[in-house]
Amino acid sequence: MHLSGLFLYPVKSLGGFAVESATLDPLGIVGDRRFLVVDETGRFLTQRGLPRMALVGTALDATHLTLSTSPAQTLRVALASDPAAPLRTVSIWKSENLLAEDCGDAPAQFLSDFLGAHCRLVRIGEKFSRPVLKAAARPGDLVTFADACPLLVIGESSLVDLNDRLAEQGEEAVPMNRFRPNLVISGCPAHAEDAWTRFQLGTAIFRSAGPCVRCLVPNTDQATAERGKEPLRTLATYRRAPASSTDVIFGQNLINETKSGAVRVGDAVKIL
Repeated sequence: MHLSGLFLYPVKSLGGFAVESATLDPLGIVGDRRFLVVDETGRFLTQRGLPRMALVGTALDATHLTLSTSPAQTLRVALASDPAAPLRTVSIWKSENLLAEDCGDAPAQFLSDFLGAHCRLVRIGEKFSRPVLKAAARPGDLVTFADACPLLVIGESSLVDLNDRLAEQGEEAVPMNRFRPNLVISGCPAHAEDAWTRFQLGTAIFRSAGPCVRCLVPNTDQATAERGKEPLRTLATYRRAPASSTDVIFGQNLINETKSGAVRVGDAVKIL
């Protein structure tokens, strides 16, 4: 088994991209979900309510995040924390009163115009602190603007199995980007990741925080923002959560026990 895909999503629910390697810090993968789009009250916004968020591309360089809605429509936002930036109180699910840095009027207008909704862009800064609330969390386990955990892992064979089932029903295959994983693993049976309590990639160790309960996002085409009924309709026939029959699961949430270091495509997977 080895790491066959590695993905970053700099802004929660906006476009992501593949990389060959990435570094880890206490929050997870450096550069992943360090920015968040919020409404005027500070509540997080996602593709669940605004599918067009999928159409906003992102890129990172050493100093800036670049947002793009077309080749000609781009905007750069500084990555570094700015002690002089206004603080905004934001919330994500049960994580309330998080302090984030407002990125200013330019990105707010850029995103509001494209999404058709008043919003602000905020960034993780020096005042941000968000502990993982999952039962698997230990003291010192932190998370970014992700839903609940620092990372998500999915096996390639899990998607192959799903697409085989979709084909049997005359439905089109779906790409991995519908599920927005960070880590994609090849060389294991379908849903083998469900049983991995702890595993190692290179020198980095990860701990399972339980299955990922899927929302409407997998039904959203990441290239067009069109939303259909699949693949959740098919997943619901065979991937119900043991603890809650109303939850559909696919992939495993992860906490990085290793708070520094790096992972790279090709790293072997060692089950611990």
